[in-house]
Amino acid sequence: MGTVNIFRYGAGTNGVMRTLGQYMAGSGATFGFFMGIGSVIRTDASPVAVEAFARAQRRPFIMAAQQAYRPREK
Repeated sequence: MGTVNIFRYGAGTNGVMRTLGQYMAGSGATFGFFMGIGSVIRTDASPVAVEAFARAQRRPFIMAAQQAYRPREK
């Protein structure tokens, strides 16, 4: 986007490289700002959700039956 503006309207008094650098720095700062917000939202979880996720990830355990199942005879 910055290069299009430089080609359309000229670099101005700062020159091409400095103007392009300013565009790149501004775009990078904006991108980083929104990525930071998204990262905070993504990692901010309630304790209930954290516990449910941990419960879903753990290995299941199987308990042995106390008494073997046998169908009743009539």
